[in-house]
Amino acid sequence: SLTDSPVILKILQNWVPRVSHYFDKEHYTYVGHQIVIQESIEHFGAVVWPGALALSQYLESNQEQFNLKDKKVLEIGAGTGLVSIVACILGAYVTATDLPEVLENLSYNISRNTQNMNMHKPEVRKLVWGEGLNEDFPVSTYHYDFILATDVVYHHTALDSLLATMAYFCKPGTVLLWANKFRFSTDYEFLEKLCNMFNVTVLAEFPESNVKLLKATVREN
Repeated sequence: SLTDSPVILKILQNWVPRVSHYFDKEHYTYVGHQIVIQESIEHFGAVVWPGALALSQYLESNQEQFNLKDKKVLEIGAGTGLVSIVACILGAYVTATDLPEVLENLSYNISRNTQNMNMHKPEVRKLVWGEGLNEDFPVSTYHYDFILATDVVYHHTALDSLLATMAYFCKPGTVLLWANKFRFSTDYEFLEKLCNMFNVTVLAEFPESNVKLLKATVREN
């Protein structure tokens, strides 16, 4: 049902850029909270990409449609943690995951922005796409209402592992929300594979940023 007309949106400039060569602290405001994100230029995962801004903005604006309160939310490729922090502010039980080398900065941002709030304490865990899923996240114990992913598709070799990871966590009743900047043919090829596996809808497009926000659910047999 990619034919349904998505909402056309613009990513709002709701942050104050700061200048620094190594660690940048970006200040954002979502759901009435100021969020300070430390970025590192050393890792792809330690920079806030446009998909994260798009999904954060969308979750804030569509709380009736996607009510995260007391829901179990898993973010894969959480990066700087912005989306996980927003989900946490919206009342979710959040597990933010990424590669081991990104976890220190991710944990720092998440604890710094959620420590004094009256909300479920988020968890930060290692997740290498396609590796050790059964051991680290056994199906019998872990069921998520929402899987969040932003800008996880770009030029890298783990796209099949990413797809397998999405398929592993997307159970009947789970909603996958994926926001991505579409730049390359590989991005569209990944979308095509996703459409072959799931029911996929384009919820919103941010044309100025080339970002699409998609919703995917498991096909019920």
